[in-house]
Amino acid sequence: MATIELTLSTPALLFSTASLLLLGFTNRFTATAKVIRDLHAEYRTNPKSLNNIVLIEQIRSLQFRVRLIRNMQFLGVSSLFLSILCMIFIYLEYQSMAGWVFGTALFMQAGALAISVYEITISIEALKIELSDMEHVLGHQSTVRRLRDVLTWKNRKTNR
Repeated sequence: MATIELTLSTPALLFSTASLLLLGFTNRFTATAKVIRDLHAEYRTNPKSLNNIVLIEQIRSLQFRVRLIRNMQFLGVSSLFLSILCMIFIYLEYQSMAGWVFGTALFMQAGALAISVYEITISIEALKIELSDMEHVLGHQSTVRRLRDVLTWKNRKTNR
């Protein structure tokens, strides 16, 4: 195994990345929590509505996303903590231990990013389901737009 000489500035590079990630994760958490509260309020206004089955499923999906975001935050904070610990080991001249701790911090940050990608794909699928009742309208607009583009192209070609 190759040895890497870590300086105090090496783990410090993770601070800015971790800070931005945590800010993004917190914003996601806040937005998701607001949607859950809004859906819960909608559910409570009419608990016997047939629409509540959809609301309950949406809330379940959002709860899962909140758990994912919590895990992303945990990994991000842990990565930040390990970066600090790595700096302490570098200061105490425990290079081998600093290398292992820094590597673990990198893997934790990579894990947070991987969970983030997964959460984004779940979010996109939820939006597709939410907009599925507008498919005929959106499809029609797309067809009209394509037709307009074709006609514009043909007009340009004949005017040459």
